Amino acid sequence: MNGPVVVVGSINLDTTFEVQRLPSPGETVMAETARTGAGGKGANQAVAAARQGAETAFVGLVGADASGGALRDALIEEGVDVDACRVAPEAPSGQALITVDARGTNTIVVAAGANGLLTEDDIELAPDARVMLTQLEIPLSAVWAALSKGRDMGATTVLNPAPASGPLDRGLLQLCDVIVPNEQEALALTGAATASDAAAELGTSSDGATVIVTLGERGAIVWRNGEETTVPAFRVDAVDTVAAGDAFCGVLAASLAAGAPLEDAVRRASAAGALATTVRGALPSLPTRIRIDEFLTQPR
Repeated sequence: MNGPVVVVGSINLDTTFEVQRLPSPGETVMAETARTGAGGKGANQAVAAARQGAETAFVGLVGADASGGALRDALIEEGVDVDACRVAPEAPSGQALITVDARGTNTIVVAAGANGLLTEDDIELAPDARVMLTQLEIPLSAVWAALSKGRDMGATTVLNPAPASGPLDRGLLQLCDVIVPNEQEALALTGAATASDAAAELGTSSDGATVIVTLGERGAIVWRNGEETTVPAFRVDAVDTVAAGDAFCGVLAASLAAGAPLEDAVRRASAAGALATTVRGALPSLPTRIRIDEFLTQPR
């Protein structure tokens, strides 16, 4: 049985510059193109889930500026419920500056703006969910509140611990049913030497959460009930890795909300992440359910 996905997280106005190569410190390089659009890990993941046909709601904050209205409208156009996306008059909307080189490698600088004001009171506006998904681009107190509310309502709680700069409180990890870091984040969260060790440590520290560590073109590893399995990557010609992780997380949440077994949900999420690297931009790169279905039926 399908159920709602509620995403608690950030929403930003993204400005993306495409360059031949990323600048060195103190160096100026000329961009070949520049574009703006909606982004932020929370918004990206909400759109990724909605494009799978999942009933999706977004909980977050925008500023009382032109960008804030445009950002909410972008989610509405994707079918995302924004009733719990409040306007914060005391701060501008969040912004992100993204630089992408010719190989698809990127750097991202984020100004939190209104995202940094999200509180536990805002989380109380969240509707009932079958899957509650959140990240770390919002205050940690809001992350705690989102996972706690999800646990109280019986939802599957999913944490994408990004960005990660160090260990998280064990009590927070114990509120998670699924933890989805990339390799660098897993190592930062644990101090472990390898992704496998990091997955096991996160799984143990969380008292048994399923841990999925994404490894980019090397696929992913899944730690579950003390056992690790490897998920191979889908081979594609990548042009832009922005939002690939968000595509993975949003599609994973939508698949779990639809009742898919974990193995199937991870496979679809991996396909979504791969497809996202073949299209430039954040929201434009997030694949639809039909696109993923077609991709998965292609001979390999």
